[in-house]
Amino acid sequence: MSETDAWRAWLVLLRTPGLGPSTLRQWLLAHDRRIETVLAHAPRRAAALGADAVAWLERPDEALIAADLDWLAQPGHRLLCCTEADFPPLLEAIPNPPAALFVSGDAGLLLFPQVAIVGSRGATAGGLAQARAFARDLAVAGFVVTSGMADGVDGAAHLGALDAGRPTVAVVGTGLDRVYPRKHLALAHRIAQEGVLVSEFPLGTPAVAGHFPRRNRILSGLALGTLVVEADLESGSLITARLAGEQGREVFALPGSVHNPQSRGCHQLIRDGARLVETAAEVAEVLAPQARALGAELAARLQDAPPGRAVQAAQAGWSGDPEYGQLLAALGHDPASLDELAGRTGQSAAALSSMLLMLELEGVVGSLPGNRYQRLPG
Repeated sequence: MSETDAWRAWLVLLRTPGLGPSTLRQWLLAHDRRIETVLAHAPRRAAALGADAVAWLERPDEALIAADLDWLAQPGHRLLCCTEADFPPLLEAIPNPPAALFVSGDAGLLLFPQVAIVGSRGATAGGLAQARAFARDLAVAGFVVTSGMADGVDGAAHLGALDAGRPTVAVVGTGLDRVYPRKHLALAHRIAQEGVLVSEFPLGTPAVAGHFPRRNRILSGLALGTLVVEADLESGSLITARLAGEQGREVFALPGSVHNPQSRGCHQLIRDGARLVETAAEVAEVLAPQARALGAELAARLQDAPPGRAVQAAQAGWSGDPEYGQLLAALGHDPASLDELAGRTGQSAAALSSMLLMLELEGVVGSLPGNRYQRLPG
């Protein structure tokens, strides 16, 4: 089966009415994760999904599928499937993970340790400033800032990371050919160029209220922890925080004035057990050990190394690992880009990224704008 045929099979199934990610994953397991076999057997199983599913699988809209394929053929566009080695392992571990993600931008960023920053669409000026500052500081500390590109805190968080010269991840509740809210059209374009846009929903999917809780499970699932900056008691950000807790991830909340209605959701989260934080450094300190372990696991996974060895390296420290020694020798004492390091070491960019993050968290390497790195004194 050609790559285009495989993409077509995925796209037909992802657009099948009533076929959710859980069922599609079950079908994949039943057929050795072969998407073409799943599609071949799907019509016989479609009756349980309803008449619309049966009709679609009997006669898919080929013009629609062709438009999807044209979109995927464009630079920077990808369909990241759960059968692929670089599907985010943190996302794989959540209840009801997506079967595939539409991606615009650098899909490799989804493997980096992330912090989700969320909050009110109607945030105060102070809340927006806090979101931007926390995002900037966390991005400089080596974490990828993830949010939902909504108005308010989300947009401020993305801008904070971008203003620091670092990438950001936006998980949206529409198809990637739609931008919601429309005021974020320029922001969406910038994120696609300097970070990555992600959606579970096929192209053409409009903004529908019921899609955003589904989006939120991916937003929290990609991240090691979720920080809520401002939220009233009815805010959808509290849904994201609840999902993060259910997924076993850290939940942080920023306290505010007792007179500010936008602080009440954060105060409720703190009463319920979220970590009260006042600085980005507190968030980074809690998440750094998890980030190191994730980086080690990814290095092992992407280089086909034994996972146990990578975990032991993370626990014992990187200094005795010959691959880290090779990387530091290749880096030297002058700034170097990720592509230059890949050429010097022969290792993949994804594997190097995870190793560089561990070194950055240890204070050995610093990241510079333009995806460049430099050894720090000491």
